[in-house]
Amino acid sequence: MLSILIPTYNYNVFPLVKEVREQCIAEKLSFEIIVLDDASQNFYTENNEINSLDNCSYSVLNQNIGRSSIRNLLSTKASFDNLLFLDADVRIISNQFIKNYVNFIKSNSNYGVVYGGIIYQESKPNNDQLLRWIYGNKREALSAEKRNENVYVSFLTLNFLIKKEIFRSVRFNEDIPNLRYEDLLFSFDLMKNKISLQHINNQVVHNGIETSEVFMQKTNDSLKGLKFLLSKNYLTTDYAKISAVFNLLNQTKLLFLIKFIYKMQKNSFEKNLLSSKPSLFIYDIYRLGYFSQL
Repeated sequence: MLSILIPTYNYNVFPLVKEVREQCIAEKLSFEIIVLDDASQNFYTENNEINSLDNCSYSVLNQNIGRSSIRNLLSTKASFDNLLFLDADVRIISNQFIKNYVNFIKSNSNYGVVYGGIIYQESKPNNDQLLRWIYGNKREALSAEKRNENVYVSFLTLNFLIKKEIFRSVRFNEDIPNLRYEDLLFSFDLMKNKISLQHINNQVVHNGIETSEVFMQKTNDSLKGLKFLLSKNYLTTDYAKISAVFNLLNQTKLLFLIKFIYKMQKNSFEKNLLSSKPSLFIYDIYRLGYFSQL
């Protein structure tokens, strides 16, 4: 029935496995939970407890292979036809979480891919985590109805269901460096191959709120990654919003203005984004400016 596949790296995933397993047992499912550790240095003792649970396994890779490769490897170890991918740093908030996916499978036998969604904690985090929290709440924590307005681009890989045969036909691209655009590239490949992607309200909480400084570094890395994907024609410029806007500005001869503003205000932008009152508008201008310099 269901293979639950969880890649992890330096994270205690035992509580997540325990919760998911209990829900599977309550539904009387044929299931397995497979956790692959991408050569972590921490939490081995805690995570090794997973091997004491029936229908669950935890193993550690000898070397780090990256986010795309480890998901592909997990799929090869799956015994069942329905694959549920969960990130290690998510938290289940509904006792109907597994039931919701099972009911969907039963009523949609010809489904391709289903994304359940994400939410972030309601309480305000520390000031040095506000940028990631605000971005997550405004840009990622969307209802299924909102996500359906932009079906493929709204997809994230931290909580999705996919048929094994479909996954085998697309898989994550292992030819690219360990960039931060796997979600977008995977959804682009789904769209390109005309694979159905549906959205439901079956959200998980994302626990891992980075500091604003770390998030900014990841932002810069992801923009470099996007530039690489575009240069190799893995993505079209109109698929990612930032490259689409960049293209439009370039065509209308307004890109020089963004470059000028970025050059003059870069330090001010960074100061705002690392402050207790970060602006997503400034964040977007910063990203455009940074992208234009690459």
